[in-house]
Parts: sequence; structure tokens; C-alpha cells
Amino acid sequence: MEILANAIWRAKNTPEELEEAKMIVQYENDDMPKKIESTEPLLTDWIHKAAFRDNTLGFSKYTTEKALPTITEQHVNSYISQYHAPERVVVAGVGVDHDELVGTVERYFAPGTASWEKNPAILLPKLPQLDRSVAQYTGGEVRIEKDLSTLAVGTPYPNLAHIALGFEGVGYRDPDFVAFCVLHMLLGGGGSFSAGGPGKGMYTRLYTDVMNRCHWIYGATAYNHSYADAGLFCVHASSDPEQINDVLIVILEQFFKLTKGVEESELQRAKIQLKSQLMMNLEVRPVMFEDLARQVIGHGYRRKPQEYLEKIDEVTAKDILRIGERMLSGRPSLVGYGDIAKLSIYILRKDENVIQNTPEGDDERFNSKAEMTAAKTNDGDSA
Repeated sequence: MEILANAIWRAKNTPEELEEAKMIVQYENDDMPKKIESTEPLLTDWIHKAAFRDNTLGFSKYTTEKALPTITEQHVNSYISQYHAPERVVVAGVGVDHDELVGTVERYFAPGTASWEKNPAILLPKLPQLDRSVAQYTGGEVRIEKDLSTLAVGTPYPNLAHIALGFEGVGYRDPDFVAFCVLHMLLGGGGSFSAGGPGKGMYTRLYTDVMNRCHWIYGATAYNHSYADAGLFCVHASSDPEQINDVLIVILEQFFKLTKGVEESELQRAKIQLKSQLMMNLEVRPVMFEDLARQVIGHGYRRKPQEYLEKIDEVTAKDILRIGERMLSGRPSLVGYGDIAKLSIYILRKDENVIQNTPEGDDERFNSKAEMTAAKTNDGDSA
């Protein structure tokens, strides 16, 4: 506890250490686009940029090349003083005596012991106002055109095209949060090669309806991002550039299929898989105390696993249909990455369940709740 407290509130943050940290960040920023394994985190960052345009969750978590040189020790100290203040911190412990933990926290995390409280000169003269704005889902599009075949060392890597298609989800305080978690298990997904042994996740919809039937799709995986005030539900998929339009159609059809109902057998399979994953994760102590801390921060108290198990059991096929309708009633978010020159314009009308190619140059862009438009651009990166 003493080491943690000193590192957070009493670190010196010297100019030499700051410059070294900047060099590391710059190296990672330069190196990330050159790695094949960086595709998923980059898609995740960009789909948030598209979904929450110019606000809160839509801001990239990666430092820009322009902003990095401007960061000083005062910026770092000011950030810590505002966002890592004692009233914003939860200390969690597993396998420790409660009274001993409380005493240790009171000793090392006592008010008035932080470095900026003893020496205010290490802070900015005027602290920026804390951003307490609520995340606003907007929907939108980001396109990054790039030749990905050059990323591999040795054996050339296929020049793939990647898409991420998402709709507005829910935050973890929303009544439909657990239903979205079940939906996540229902869609599942993975790559054309999946580690973990035969049969792992092979009964999820993205495997049975997408991977098994469309051999030209390299991977399709569902993601459920939930935050305090908003959420994003999306699917990442990849294929050869020639078939990227077909991939978009196939993934969109999976979203439309949610409004056609779900069989009880696959719903029960998804619920069992979710409960199994929940309980197995909580057998690991680091996950256990992280879950404890996150729940106290998010809910103000810890919900017992049994409460979540009961909520999972309460999810019905009607709930899945309802949240499917809920997603499709809003505006979509789309990311294209790689060789996406042939990613065309599409309009999807939910009321008619029609996927229609439109003439290039059509200026409609995600402009109503009844239709989706993926508008083609030529600038390589449209946000």
C-alpha cells in the first residue's frame, strides 16, 4: 500500500522521467500501425470515434503526435490531482484482513499527504474543468485505407479488408445490460482458426451462420462495450478486399435476424455460456478484486454473483428480439480499415429488411432511424 500511495500521490515526476515516458509513447504510437495484432485495438478505437463523434468516448485513447510534445510535469501532476483524488479512489483487497486493510489505507492515503497539497507550484496555475458530460451516441463512419500485406515479417500477410459495424448499446446501469451480455454470447464469433480445442464457441451465430457458410470470411467477432452512461454493440469482420461488400451485407443480415426471433435452445446455450464465463472468471483472485473495485465505483456496492445468475436466467427470447429492435431503430456506426477501395454505398431499410446498393455519389448518410447508409468517400479517412 505504501508503494501504491507513493506512486500515485507522491511521485516526483522529474523532467527526465517525463521525456523517457514520451519517447516510449511515441515509439508505441509509431509501432502500433505496423503490427498485425494491432488491428483489433485500432478498430475498437475507431468504432468509438465513429459512434461518439467529437465527445467523451469518441476521443481516441492514443496520444496524438501533435499533443505529445506539449505535455509537461505540471500537466501530469494536475491530471493526477483531479482524476486520482482520494474521493475518486476505491481500494479493494481479497484474502486480507479488513481491519488491517482499512488501517493501512488510512495511514498511507491520508488527506494532506499528496505532493501537490504540500507544494501547489507543481500544478498548472489554472486547473482545467473536469469533464462531467454524458456520452452522446451519434453514429457515423471512419475509413482508413491502407495496404496491410506489408505488416508481416517473413511470410507475407494477406492484404485483408476489415470492417466494424456497431449500433448503440447500453451502459452497465441499464435494465437491459444483462440481456445485451446474453446477446453477446449468442452471436459470439472468432477467426477461421480458433484456439482452445474442437467445438470452442462453434454453436454461436457468427460461427454457424457466418464462418461456416462463408469460407471467404477470415473472422467475425461480436463485442459489447458498456460504460456508466452509454454502450456500443458491434461486430468486427475481415475478408479479402474483393468481398468486403459481401461481408458488410452478411453482418448486417445477422443484426436483422435478431428481430426474427431466437430459438430457445440457442438462447439457453448462450445463457449457460455466460454464467460459466462469469463464475470461472471469479475463481481468479486478480479478477475477483478488480470486479469488486469496479462494481463499487460503478454501482456504489458489490452485486453478488448469484444476483447476476438470476438476472441471466430471467432473459427471454422476447428480450433479445426487443433489444435487437432497439439497436436497429438507431443510427449505425461503421469503420473500414485496410484495402477498402471497393467498399460501396449501401442503404438498409429495417422495415422492409432490404439491402440495396445505391448509385455512387448519393449523399444520404445515416440520416434516419429507418435506414442505414454507408457512404463511400475518397479521402481515405472520413470521420
